[in-house]
Amino acid sequence: MKSMKSNRITEKFQELKASGKKGLITYMTAGDPNLETNIEIASIMESAGADLIEIGIPFSDPVADGPSIQQASIRSLSKGITMLQIIETIGKIRQRVKVPLIIMTYYNPILQYGLEKFVVDAVLAGVDGIIVPDLPFEECGQLFDFTDSAGLCLIQLVAPTTTDGRMEKIFSRSRGFIYCVSVTGITGIRNEINTDLRSLTARISKYTTLPIAIGFGIGGPLQAGMVAHYCDAVVVGSALVDTIAYAKDSQTMLIQVNSLIKDIKTALS
Repeated sequence: MKSMKSNRITEKFQELKASGKKGLITYMTAGDPNLETNIEIASIMESAGADLIEIGIPFSDPVADGPSIQQASIRSLSKGITMLQIIETIGKIRQRVKVPLIIMTYYNPILQYGLEKFVVDAVLAGVDGIIVPDLPFEECGQLFDFTDSAGLCLIQLVAPTTTDGRMEKIFSRSRGFIYCVSVTGITGIRNEINTDLRSLTARISKYTTLPIAIGFGIGGPLQAGMVAHYCDAVVVGSALVDTIAYAKDSQTMLIQVNSLIKDIKTALS
């Protein structure tokens, strides 16, 4: 099993810090538009400049997700795609890309698959980290034990409403980076982010030396560039999911994904 010290996520953030650059974490929903195209999208994401790639497992009750990702989940689930098929596809993605791969999934699909089996299969497929937005810190102990022994980063979320005392506890079971939710609520593009990100990230840094990634609400280059002042990486999800959903054909979609990521990377430099 992988040592936590050799995890690709840790190495990527060390590389970004050494070069004085901000990271870009890109997101897509597995199975949207289909698993084969997901492989092509991942390859384009990396070549366009994505530093880490997050792959969402579709779920019927995605409480943290806004309309864009909810609709992507519905489209994917309508095809009858299974967790096993997704993990196999991630294995194919790993053969094509070198950047860290992160699974974002709700807890129920992991539970149905089997906690230990999920961790083992994810590691074998080349996954580097997992995010489980609906799993409270108090209930993550068993999964954390499996992920930690396997060298898989369990990435925890904190929000503007998270108290300092709770942050300290959450960070004791955090690996890879801290996913800082920029706004209270669900994912999705917002016209503006009103959270005081400077004070929020300063609070986080009091309790951990892990890198901080900010997500939820980052719709494009302008917001990404502004948010990047307060963190080590930005997460762009809904804007990419919409680009994938609304392109007139597959080739156009890949061109548009490439263009959006390059524009965001330019804003981060």
